Amino acid sequence: MSNPVFENSPHFGERQSRTPKGYPTHPGYAPGAATTYQQQVDPQQVQGLEYAYQQPAAGPVHTGRLTYDDVIIKTGGLLALVVAMGAVNWFVLGGNYIATFGGLVVGLVLGLVNAFKREPSPALIAGYAAAEGLFLGGISMVFESLYPGIVLQAVLATGATFVASLLLFTSGAVRVTPKLTRFVLIALVGYALFSLVNLGIMLFGSNDAAFGLRSSVEIMGIPLGVIIGIFAVGLAAICLIMDFDAIKRGVEAGAPARYAWSAAFGLLVTLVWLYLEFLRLLAIFRE
Repeated sequence: MSNPVFENSPHFGERQSRTPKGYPTHPGYAPGAATTYQQQVDPQQVQGLEYAYQQPAAGPVHTGRLTYDDVIIKTGGLLALVVAMGAVNWFVLGGNYIATFGGLVVGLVLGLVNAFKREPSPALIAGYAAAEGLFLGGISMVFESLYPGIVLQAVLATGATFVASLLLFTSGAVRVTPKLTRFVLIALVGYALFSLVNLGIMLFGSNDAAFGLRSSVEIMGIPLGVIIGIFAVGLAAICLIMDFDAIKRGVEAGAPARYAWSAAFGLLVTLVWLYLEFLRLLAIFRE
């Protein structure tokens, strides 16, 4: 063996420990010890070993690992919190502007904090859900007053897209590949830049259209907002599939159970985005 790293190693090289007959030793080997089984066995130890072997194998719940049930329960709890806070702002506060835009700002801040936080914080994630609930309750009330029935349509469309994305993922029809990941990253950056430009035009431009470029620009008679909205909905659906894939990899890798909060937070962010896209897309159709 010419490599000095292996040659000088007690496990690979010539200096490897050997028995008197020249065989490699094994862990626990003691020179001069009896080579036959001569020790008296304790019956209680044997019974203990037999009992341990007869027990069922420890599952993820017993070992504190991430499970799909954890993700489902925590996601359902966060969605219930969003709905509850949205109902408070809608029916109790009457779509209060301070609660609505305060929820928007707080939700944005907590969303960024949770996104870059290495360890999940249930309190911060629940705070994000509560803030988003206040914002969604207020903005949904405004859209419902302008376009009756639009909130129910947006909720049903969001739920249908979630189910369709889950079925596509579980059936293997859509697979998360490096090429798909790169496409989604580029598309997200492009969509974010367009949204910032459009927001600036809505706030500081002379255009009085309700949705800026989305409703004022047409391509072959189709409002730009319809095209962009369909693209954004498709992009959000792909992000859902990528979320499912990330959760699957976390479960298979035996991630700690506390990361179910991170998984639920990721799903909630995508669902909120998807709902807002449907709300805006349906409003442009109504116009």
